[in-house]
Amino acid sequence: MTLLLGFGAVNTGNNLLYLLVSALLGFMAVSGLLGKSNLGRPRVQLILPDEIYVGLPAPVRVRLHNDRRLPVFLLQVSLLGETATFKVVGGGETSEEELTLYFPARGRQTINQARLYSIFPVNFFVRGRALAVDLQAVVFPAPRPCQSLIPTDDQRRMGETVAAGKGHQGEISRITDYRGGEPLKLIHWKLSARSDQLMVKELAATAVEPVLLDLDSLPGASLEERLSGAAFLVNRYLRQNRPVGLRLGRRLIRPALTRSHRLHLLAELGIYGQD
Repeated sequence: MTLLLGFGAVNTGNNLLYLLVSALLGFMAVSGLLGKSNLGRPRVQLILPDEIYVGLPAPVRVRLHNDRRLPVFLLQVSLLGETATFKVVGGGETSEEELTLYFPARGRQTINQARLYSIFPVNFFVRGRALAVDLQAVVFPAPRPCQSLIPTDDQRRMGETVAAGKGHQGEISRITDYRGGEPLKLIHWKLSARSDQLMVKELAATAVEPVLLDLDSLPGASLEERLSGAAFLVNRYLRQNRPVGLRLGRRLIRPALTRSHRLHLLAELGIYGQD
């Protein structure tokens, strides 16, 4: 009798163990199906900033669109070791997060792969897959404070072509009728009081001498230091609304004031010597 009870206890223990193992295997199977379904095929878009400098934080926008009708949970996008986490993205919705990258060297950079993964539904397994991307950017030299330059005769001659049109500073060029878009400070109140309509002053924009940066003439013990100094001066002078040009060996980029011109100059500094 005692022997039979012992066998029964052993069988009961084995049955409980089998049930526990079966439950765990079932849980793993269900979590695997849920995790795979949650990973899905969302569309991921990576947007790099216009300005990327060596060693400085570059915020990258990560946009994830969920094409499914069901929400997705705990999705993570990894790029160059940095991660953006999307906790919940509803069905048919688009969510955007940000991650920060650091580039150790200047010049043309290409990113070919990112990774999408998730720990949903429980953090027992991490499921993921590769994302094919094609991101290309030019990393600019890190700006390094550099002393101001004194305009040379060549720059002054170039400055003769940097002319003013209408502006909000400078001498009065003429008096015209008010058209509705001029600042109130430009209204000529005395003449307006004598006529039936408002009169405004048109001012000639103040002419500004351009700066021509010669890379070989900038201070610095190495090429990288001169490039960093040039990047600093490009940003500094253009923030002051002063036209900036660039001489790179025999190449000459004439001064201008636009934002696209500034990015062009910085890109030329970034790829200098690498072609």
